[in-house]
Amino acid sequence: MTLAAVDLNLLVALDLLLETRSVREAARRAHVTPSAMSHSLARLRSLLGDELLVRAGQRLVPTPRAEALAAPVRALLVDAERLLAPPGGFDPASLRRAFRVACTDHVSTVLLRVAERRYRAEAPGVDLHEHPIAPDSLEQLRAGTIDVAIGVFPDAPPEVRTRPLFTDGFVTVARPDHPRVRGPGLDLDAFLAEGHLLVAPRGTPSGTIDELLAAQGLKRRVARTVPSFLSALWHASESDLLLTVSRRLVAAVAPRLPLQAFATPLPVSDYTLVLAWHPRRDAAPDDAWLRGVLLHAAASL
Repeated sequence: MTLAAVDLNLLVALDLLLETRSVREAARRAHVTPSAMSHSLARLRSLLGDELLVRAGQRLVPTPRAEALAAPVRALLVDAERLLAPPGGFDPASLRRAFRVACTDHVSTVLLRVAERRYRAEAPGVDLHEHPIAPDSLEQLRAGTIDVAIGVFPDAPPEVRTRPLFTDGFVTVARPDHPRVRGPGLDLDAFLAEGHLLVAPRGTPSGTIDELLAAQGLKRRVARTVPSFLSALWHASESDLLLTVSRRLVAAVAPRLPLQAFATPLPVSDYTLVLAWHPRRDAAPDDAWLRGVLLHAAASL
């Protein structure tokens, strides 16, 4: 027998017939006509090769095959109802799960350290594993190897869900005792006269600032590239190199890593970090809870 060829509604009819032992009463409970229920009984008899219910005077009685089917059919329908029922109330305190978040150490420092206070309080059984953001991060969402990605995704495929988290911009920093760069401001000539640090995970010595300079026919010297934002800030604090980096990140590390910050002397626009996830996780209550925690943390920045 091929299950796909079987009308599983017949199991509902069989359960009612075996419980009521009446075509009329089974039809009433199923909200169908007695004729329709009789037709279902005929189909069941043909399917199972057994009369199932037979006349005994004014009533119907089950055959031995029907009696053997009663309990497993009822159990099967109860399991189906449980499977198809809406999920119950979600309690993050009982959650035991690891989430995988693709982001930079910039996002980790600015956003996830704030989010951690909430998810640790609400869901102490949750673990969070950070993955480096990469060109294929949105493909990883599709594949299910990460749960959410946080970054700038101007070319996200249409099926990927996104929500804006926070806006950031750039400042240029130097160590406080830099021999040539001192307040109150930093002009373009002084900016170009110094060597620069660049955060470049793949080691490419060019970025947004270099594109803006090239549009003006100008060029800076990128003397060092590093793969992470925090290591770049650390090197900037101990060298004469300038670093143009997230103003939110600079504010976050300022109490621990003194740096002088200047407005970058170029028309560089702010940018928006977004939360991205795959629609297959839309209705999962634990994933929705994590996204809520991240959005709440971003709103508090």
